[in-house]
Amino acid sequence: MFDKLMDAIIQMREEEALELTEKLLEAKADPVTILDACTKSMEEVGKKFESGVYFLPELMMAGEMLKQISEKVKPMIQGQGEGKKAGKVLLGTVRGDIHDIGKDIVGFLLDVNGFEVKDIGIDVPPEAFVEEAEAFHPDVVAMSGLLTLAYDSMKDTVDAFKKAGLRDGVKIIIGGGQMSDKIAEYSGADACAKDAMDGVNLIKKWTGKE
Repeated sequence: MFDKLMDAIIQMREEEALELTEKLLEAKADPVTILDACTKSMEEVGKKFESGVYFLPELMMAGEMLKQISEKVKPMIQGQGEGKKAGKVLLGTVRGDIHDIGKDIVGFLLDVNGFEVKDIGIDVPPEAFVEEAEAFHPDVVAMSGLLTLAYDSMKDTVDAFKKAGLRDGVKIIIGGGQMSDKIAEYSGADACAKDAMDGVNLIKKWTGKE
């Protein structure tokens, strides 16, 4: 059923995707796994956009579809993040990229795992990441990007942290559809998350919560 859900999202069958989500929740499927399937679907939509098969309307439709799905799923994993905060994470989608589904899922999972999260949105320039970090004092900076154009934006952002003298005081993680360990190395980040839960687990290790 997860494969059917992913196919429905990728092929823009909104009604079917929402029905499958309801069925998965009724069957007590792991809500985090449903969100991960959504993220993987969005990665495929992103690839179609980059190759010219899909255009901005499809991108926006997929984003809206996934927001509706996440609204159904998120209440199922509420209430896990009570008590003392585990650490502070600054989260944003880098300059030139407007995707927020993966970022939103990571932010939500960090929140329910006890982290204080500041989400600074999409299309965030390097200097804005630095300004927000100076004000927020995060333990970790998490940069999201779905498209290949995000590679250089991530590198520019890490370079901006170095220039501001902040790089040694913060861990930087990247994630998103086209990201890999090679891109982490290229950008100067500390790690690349394979998916939302991998990112959360890495951040938990870094902050000593695990």
